[in-house]
Amino acid sequence: MSLTQDDVLSALKQCYDPEIPVNIVDLGLIYGIRLDSAPDNQQDVAVEMTLTAQGCPAHVQISDQVKARVEQLPGVRNATVNVVWNPPWTPERLSPDARKQLGID
Repeated sequence: MSLTQDDVLSALKQCYDPEIPVNIVDLGLIYGIRLDSAPDNQQDVAVEMTLTAQGCPAHVQISDQVKARVEQLPGVRNATVNVVWNPPWTPERLSPDARKQLGID
């Protein structure tokens, strides 16, 4: 069974920036997910994401969390995480759920 982008996004909703009580998907940090076929009916997953601030001290921790979570999905051979700074993250990327959680209207 092949994984979909939605499967990956669902898994990533369990990853958090330690400084913000909202998951990284609802924060709008995930810019892209690429699924590539790998041998033995497996897939390699590349996640392109950003962080809320360039000097984010949790940068490595969040990237490791994303990689580990994606690699737990059935059929994933390998996950890579690319942190990008373009376009820069802004609060406009927050989902309606995130806005509610953070008390932003």
